[in-house]
Parts: sequence; C-alpha cells; structure tokens
Amino acid sequence: MSFLGTIFGDKKEKSVLGIDIGSSSLKVVQLRKEHGQAVLETYGELSLGPYGGEEVGQATNLSPEQISETLKDLLREAKVTTKSCGVSIPFTRSLLTLATLPYREDKKEQKTIIELEARKYIPVPVSEVQLDWFVVPDTTHASPEDNSGKNKKIEVLLVAVHNDELAILQNIVAGAGLQASFYEIEIFSTIRAVDDEPMKPVMILDVGAASTKTYVIEHGVVAFSHSISIGSQEITRAIAISGNVPIAQAEMLKKEAGIEGDGALGSPEFVFSRIFAEARRVLVQYETAHKKSITAIILTGGGGVTKELGAYAKNIFSIDVHVANPFAKTKAPAFMKSVLESIGPEFAVAVGLALRKLDEI
Repeated sequence: MSFLGTIFGDKKEKSVLGIDIGSSSLKVVQLRKEHGQAVLETYGELSLGPYGGEEVGQATNLSPEQISETLKDLLREAKVTTKSCGVSIPFTRSLLTLATLPYREDKKEQKTIIELEARKYIPVPVSEVQLDWFVVPDTTHASPEDNSGKNKKIEVLLVAVHNDELAILQNIVAGAGLQASFYEIEIFSTIRAVDDEPMKPVMILDVGAASTKTYVIEHGVVAFSHSISIGSQEITRAIAISGNVPIAQAEMLKKEAGIEGDGALGSPEFVFSRIFAEARRVLVQYETAHKKSITAIILTGGGGVTKELGAYAKNIFSIDVHVANPFAKTKAPAFMKSVLESIGPEFAVAVGLALRKLDEI
C-alpha cells in the first residue's frame, strides 16, 4: 500500500529529497524553498513487506540491493525529480548515550576530553564508528561551588554510527541513482519536524512497525531514550485476529476504524495499553530522576496514524498529547490539508530530513 501524490508541477527552483528507510516501508518527501518557505512538491510511501514475501505493514529484512530496487520504484511512482537527498539512519542501528564529563573552557581541550572519554561508552573501537556529540544545556542551576573551575561537569550526548551501517546506506542510495550529502539518525529528523517548543521537556512516542521508541527532548537535545519491543505490526495483527480478517485489511482498518475497537483481547486498545503503560513508566522515571515535568507527548510513526489514537492517549496520560503533523511546516494546497494531517505521523522523519537538506541551499 502506498500514499502517493504529486503536489506541484516542475519548477525551476532547486528541489531536495528526504528519504526515510524504515523496517516496514520507505518514505520520501520532496521540498523546494520559495520565499524562505518550504514548499511540498511530492511525497510517497511504499511498503517493503510484499518485496520480502511479507504482508503490508510488517517489518522485513531485505538486502541492500532489494531496498535499492524498491526505492527506485517509489521514486518513479512518486514522480520525484531530484537526486539530491538526505537519508535516515535507524535508531536501532546507532548508539546514543549521555555522559557526564569534565568541562573545559578551551574548545580544543574539551574536544580532546570528549573523544577520549567516548571510548568508555562505545562497545567497539572508535576507529570503527562515526562519532558526534552535543553538549546538553545546563538547566539545573547548580551552585557555583558545585559547578565551577576544574570540578565543573557537563552532560554530553554521544552519538555513534558504525561504519558498516553507513556503507550499507551509501550502497542503497548509490544503487537508486541518488546523491546523499548527509545521513542522520531518525530521532534528530523527527525533532526538527515535530518539536515546536524546544525549550520545554517533551516526550516523543514513535510507534514504529517492529518497536516503539520513546525519547525525552529538552532544548532540542535527546535527554533520554528507551525502546519498547511492541510496534504497530502487533496492532495490525491484533485487529486481524479479533476481526478474523487478512493482514492487509487489518492494516486499513487500523487507519479507518482505529482505536475504537471492541475492547476484546485482540483489539488495538489492548496493544496500545501495553505500549502506553511502558511509556508512562519511562515518563515517571525521568521526571523523578530529574525533578522536572514532561509538558507534552507527541505521537509519531506508523502507529501514530491509528484513528482516534490521540484522544485515547489523552485519557491514559495526565498531560497534553497530540499527534504529529510535520507537513504543517510546509506549504501545500489547502485541499490536501486533511490528507496530510492523517498521514503526517508516518512522514515525520522524511520531512525532517528534507527540511535539513533545504538549509544547504
């Protein structure tokens, strides 16, 4: 199953592409910049399941060559007109960890300390990974005695991706005839697309096909992350079992009937209750440890398109919950608004990648 649509015809302005390579589908979003605004030109999604002998919406394990061929099909169907792109790196294929390290005013010295200390947190030789880091803004208001001079500490988010993983992605992109200028871990793309209040702590709940990822975001930085081993494919299977319908039909029902199940053991509500129970435990754990409150929850991913999920989640959590709408950061025809809102959660990563790519122009 695919969502496909060409929004505008060919334009002279330079276009860019965001490519989200997920476990169950590929997503692309093509944008161009017009008067400083991101204009949506085309978008598309293609399920990987049928290419690997699986059902629509189910996680697959295709070879890089198979993914390249699938991507070429999607580019053709979505009428993509550019080869210039940014590509997602799956969260599960990367390492994100927070480290408390000594602070140095000299930037070169600080860089040396971070690179040396990173070896303690990365389970493979540093030479085998691409390493990056972000200093987390200090919001604790520590006393000068506790956070000054040589005793001063900073929190650093260490980000590492294995060279082999990058090589696989590079082969996929080259096989599809594209040119990628960067590869970005999916959570950073999502933050760019859906987090409108970066100063406040929020939780992003990304319901993917095989698993659900929870991220606490503060000051635009990942302050905490956790993976839940239940995803949207379990929701689809639950609908199929409870309704005695094929997987493909259950995938459609998830989006059309959604959370308004019959309350039986196999209903989507039962599966979501398990996901949300674990997410709530993570939320409370973070709030207790850091003595601060999460102000909102943002739902993204394939499970986020489940009808009425936002309303159901609001009854579970005691804070504001809303479904991500990344296309709100782009310009598109008014008649497309409802469609883009309904599919938005699935396209958060692809939109975020394209927005970053636009900044290169």
